[in-house]
Amino acid sequence: MASPDPPETSPWRVAAAGFIGTAIEYYDFFIFGTAAALVFGKAFFPDLSPTSALLASFATFAVAFIARPLGAVFFGHFGDRLGRKTMLVASLLTMGLATVGVGLLPGYQAIGLWAPALLVLLRLAQGIGLGGEFGGAMIMMTEHAPARRRGFFAALPQLGPPVGLALSSVTFLLITLVMSPAGFEAWGWRVPFLASALLVVVGLYVRLSISESAVFRAVTRRREQARVPLVELLRTQLGRLLLASGPSLLSSMLFFLITTYALSYGTSVLGVSRPLMLVVVIVVVIVNALVTVPLGAASDRIGRRRMVLWGVVGSAVWAVPMFWLVHTRSVVLIALAFSIGIAIYSMIFAPLGAYLPELFTTRTRYTGTSVAFNLGAMCGGALAPTVATQLGAATGNAWWALSGYVVVVSLIALVGVLKLPETHHSSLGPTDSHVGSTAA
Repeated sequence: MASPDPPETSPWRVAAAGFIGTAIEYYDFFIFGTAAALVFGKAFFPDLSPTSALLASFATFAVAFIARPLGAVFFGHFGDRLGRKTMLVASLLTMGLATVGVGLLPGYQAIGLWAPALLVLLRLAQGIGLGGEFGGAMIMMTEHAPARRRGFFAALPQLGPPVGLALSSVTFLLITLVMSPAGFEAWGWRVPFLASALLVVVGLYVRLSISESAVFRAVTRRREQARVPLVELLRTQLGRLLLASGPSLLSSMLFFLITTYALSYGTSVLGVSRPLMLVVVIVVVIVNALVTVPLGAASDRIGRRRMVLWGVVGSAVWAVPMFWLVHTRSVVLIALAFSIGIAIYSMIFAPLGAYLPELFTTRTRYTGTSVAFNLGAMCGGALAPTVATQLGAATGNAWWALSGYVVVVSLIALVGVLKLPETHHSSLGPTDSHVGSTAA
């Protein structure tokens, strides 16, 4: 006799597990970005000019985005074969160990070229871990949520990135306020990385307490898992996979321009103090957190595709006034410009928690969601700080260059969104007969 299924975990408990896990993983991810903008140039690339050191630091930041699709394929394969829960625990461990490793890594003065080389390897491990994290968290929530409230519940784990970023910014702000600049550059920047170990223990405890979704258990009971999910996905839904990466491309680019590149741009180009720019970032992520869940819930009523479409168009429209306001050097106007920008970004990002899983079949959902999300994040988020820095160097830090960058990426994303279907009334099941293919 087959063993009975475990009781279905409450959607609220799954949402809590998803939120805590993504917040911790994005805290780990963002403290690297913050440190890259503020201190890695001096710690790991001291022989380079200030601009070259900054570009090298952002390059190590970008390495994780290159690794994220690899993590998406790896964790997606086993997530579709063995289970979502197991892979979420593994991804959290991968990220946590890599983050603590960065905190323990000696600088260039101690071990020479080994320091930046090991920094790149640890950043690769972070990217692989995050590549399996976000898609898995979105899927677990979407498959556990009531059919007509998937947008609302899937938006709850979406709070992880802004909360993780806020936590990382607050941590760095407190350290910079209580320590001298010399102490911060010597060892203070390591504290946020080492503190990650305690957060990971909490995340593991929570994630081990939830069950697999009934939808996935039905697939495993029938032994209908895809033999090689990526191959099946490329054979049956390649067009949809490529189109679905468009919203992630734009949202990742916007997020890292506003939250990561802004720190370097504000301090080195505009002359705003480091603590004030950290305060701006904290204000921005608070706005992000406040609007995410309402926008996710709204997608249950008006549709995921329509909400994302509004966000894409809004990004192109706001790109010009946003960077013009930033160039006034007024901290209030900078915070206002980026707060409106992050609200528009949230119109794209908040519905993705439910939209991406709804676009793919249960047999390939982990792989499809993770690869689409991380492929867009690689092309958008990885390049954003580097492209922005190079545009600034080429144009004398003209504000219109950054605006043009956002407009071009918005147009690329628009093409993808216009070709995707609406999914908010679809039902998820073992066969997923509602999911069709989309031509590239």
